[in-house]
Amino acid sequence: MAFAGPEIEQLIQLLSRLPGLGPRSARRAVLHLIKKKDQLMIPLSTALDRAVIAVRSCEICGNVDTQSPCAICADPRRAETGMLIVVEDVADLWALERAGIGAVRYHVLGGVLSPLDGVGPDDLSIEALLARAPQYREIVLAVNATVEGQTTAHYITDRLGPGAPKVTRLAHGVPVGGELDYLDEGTLSQALKARTQI
Repeated sequence: MAFAGPEIEQLIQLLSRLPGLGPRSARRAVLHLIKKKDQLMIPLSTALDRAVIAVRSCEICGNVDTQSPCAICADPRRAETGMLIVVEDVADLWALERAGIGAVRYHVLGGVLSPLDGVGPDDLSIEALLARAPQYREIVLAVNATVEGQTTAHYITDRLGPGAPKVTRLAHGVPVGGELDYLDEGTLSQALKARTQI
């Protein structure tokens, strides 16, 4: 049952497709945009129009930016570390950048291997990663600790072969500020296996 005109209903439907927004949240967002038409809706519409034209994928790493190569790949200081961090998605790249891990380079796979979902090696940017790998001293596989993520990490490690740079992965285990009682068994087991000397 439609409560408003087709333009408003279409806006609600489109917003409800965004991650974290269902139909109810989309309705609230649309009502807020309508109430703040001059302060929010018009500037948002203008920004979206500009983004459609300007935003592109980086031809080197797969990041999104308004230039290609992106600002990260164009930064000469980042080549000096010799480290390439491989991530599943651009959101992961941005999270690492927010964490301030330093001047490193990235490679965005565009997902993980998932035969059940029909995602194979040709659907990811693995070949481009293999072509870039020899110019780095270390490849860090920063994929999620899921079955698909670990399968992807093993596949990449196998494809890199014996003459590859050092291949590492992110540590898994107890988070900073975490309480043992609240952690699942898999996390605790991994944390114990990856223990370090004090």
